[in-house]
Amino acid sequence: MKLTVWTYEGPPHVGAMRVATAMRGLHYVLHAPQGDTYADLLFTMIERRDHRPPVTYTTFEGRDLGADTAGIFRDTCRAAYERFVPQAMIVGASCTAELIQDDPGGLAETMGLPIPVIPLELPSYQRKENFGTDETFFQIVKALAKPMPRSAEVSVNLLGPLALGFRHRDDIEEIKHLLAQMGIAVNVVAPFGATPEDIARLGAAHANILMYPEHAEAAARHLERVCDQPYTKTVPIGVGATHDFVNELAQICGVEPKIDTTRLRQPWWSKSVDSTYLTGKRVFLFGDATHVQAAARIARDEMGFEVVGLGCYNREFARPIRALAKEFGLEALISDDYLAVEQAIEEAAPEMILGTQMERHIGKRLGIPCAVISAPVHVQDFPARYSPQMGWEGANVIFDTWIHPLVMGLEEHLLTMFREDFEFHDDAGASHHGGKAVAPTAPTPEVQERAQDTGSDVMVWLACAEKELKKIPFFVRGKAKRNTEKFAAERGMSEISVDTLYEAKAHYAR
Repeated sequence: MKLTVWTYEGPPHVGAMRVATAMRGLHYVLHAPQGDTYADLLFTMIERRDHRPPVTYTTFEGRDLGADTAGIFRDTCRAAYERFVPQAMIVGASCTAELIQDDPGGLAETMGLPIPVIPLELPSYQRKENFGTDETFFQIVKALAKPMPRSAEVSVNLLGPLALGFRHRDDIEEIKHLLAQMGIAVNVVAPFGATPEDIARLGAAHANILMYPEHAEAAARHLERVCDQPYTKTVPIGVGATHDFVNELAQICGVEPKIDTTRLRQPWWSKSVDSTYLTGKRVFLFGDATHVQAAARIARDEMGFEVVGLGCYNREFARPIRALAKEFGLEALISDDYLAVEQAIEEAAPEMILGTQMERHIGKRLGIPCAVISAPVHVQDFPARYSPQMGWEGANVIFDTWIHPLVMGLEEHLLTMFREDFEFHDDAGASHHGGKAVAPTAPTPEVQERAQDTGSDVMVWLACAEKELKKIPFFVRGKAKRNTEKFAAERGMSEISVDTLYEAKAHYAR
């Protein structure tokens, strides 16, 4: 197992914790040593939940390893049941506890608790967090959901939203709005807000909406086999995908599709002159497979961007992401190494990144704007306001989220270009203060003539070339600088002038 300061996914028991935290009436007993209890802080710190996850740890210590750690698990399990009285319980081991092979599932079965106890087999050293969410939810559904008569009205289950999910809370509301327009009722939403008793009622629905394949595809496939419930294959993120989703769901449920786009604000702007600033912008996509697939379609078909790189960190979806990349004429990056992602972004030199919180940090270092489209995310990506990604309102939110970094980047570029002007130089102060701007101090002849060392070991930029370089937009300036230095080095130059800069530009433009 790789240890790193940055990580896209935690171990699979964190995925199980995300499912347990999303539900009510379910308790998770985790066989884990002291130190593995850090994970539950993620929910209160990042998602800003007002309660701790329903998890009880055995928290055995080093001195316990020579004694009966299995007894510690049994005592903890019994105490958790007596304290919380859940409707059902899941039991498992953390990555460290897995090594001592106490078999929490087998131990729990011998205790005779009067509730369903669901064992989790989550191989911590082979699989990761998203596998943990999918497998945990599947095992819960497998244990509790059974075939039953359908509801009198046409109804569906919403499968996949859970704790620490990217805008899941708001996506649920947007999907409910789409269903209400078509007269389709919601039977159960799970895992988010569901109880074990709700899971037992999943079979009453006529179909399932698979909102997030990473977290619920195994459960959806199981319900299709056991309860004869079809499930949707389209994730309604973006205008085109929402159209397709409505039509697919209507066909599955045998109702008329209802498409009301009056809330959409993107189409009118896309027809305006201002939108031409975005046309052809080069973007790099990275995140979980579901959001990357949706973002690729939106970028190309709805925003007019050029996708210059894409990939995902969850290897379970490597095949569809590679197929998608081939469609775009690219080679997919399937990796959970943020350094490899950073290198790929640097080589592609995009004008914007669409990624996770990690890519936002990468973008800051490279000077490239980034919009977050996928978990893992920072606390700022759990806004208090309504901010879905799915449905018509989700399309509005995505539109805002994507264009703001580019528009702000244009503003920053213009301010940089005109920074030597009377009102815009560094000492002028804010222009809205009115009359407070002062003329910049003229540099001395020595400063004007001095060569500007930009940090390269072998290249010296002359002041005139350095000034001209700053006129290049900041998000491609780094690549222009590297290309110019490479051009000069190949010709044995030690100084870079304005002529060198433009000769290099002409050379690489061929």
